[in-house]
Amino acid sequence: MLEWQSPKKAKKKIEGGSNVFSMFEQTQIQEFKEAFTIMDQNRDGFIDKADLRDTFAALGRLNVKNEELEDMVKEAPGPINFTVFLTMFGEKLKGTDPEETILNAFKIFDPEGKGRIKADYIKEMLMTQADRFSQEEINQMFAAFPPDVSGNLDYKNLCYVITHGEEKD
Repeated sequence: MLEWQSPKKAKKKIEGGSNVFSMFEQTQIQEFKEAFTIMDQNRDGFIDKADLRDTFAALGRLNVKNEELEDMVKEAPGPINFTVFLTMFGEKLKGTDPEETILNAFKIFDPEGKGRIKADYIKEMLMTQADRFSQEEINQMFAAFPPDVSGNLDYKNLCYVITHGEEKD
């Protein structure tokens, strides 16, 4: 026998069982909701293979293999509604460093605390130390974050973009 619940109680139970909404700020949740709405091409409240294919097509990628779409959909534990979508992003983002951690890493190269590092110096460090960057990776970084006219890299802005996804005004 099924137990009937009012929609209000049922909704509370769903949200109470999922702590995903507490992982993000309200503005981030709104941005994810906008992304979800864009991807939910047929507006049925779920993202499926057809929605993914249509989203790729809208972005100019027309020949997406069926297996690729199936692999994407299989990453979810079930049908992809907004809560599942948000949970998947939460899991993907869990390993990303907070802005302060990345800033502290750059500050090692900036003992005077100016917020800028000579681009040539950071290039040399990135290509010769630890997980070495290739020339292509260096080129990509400087294409996205070109040094200023004095040859300095504004690492504070770079850190902000890495962690927030857009430049400060």
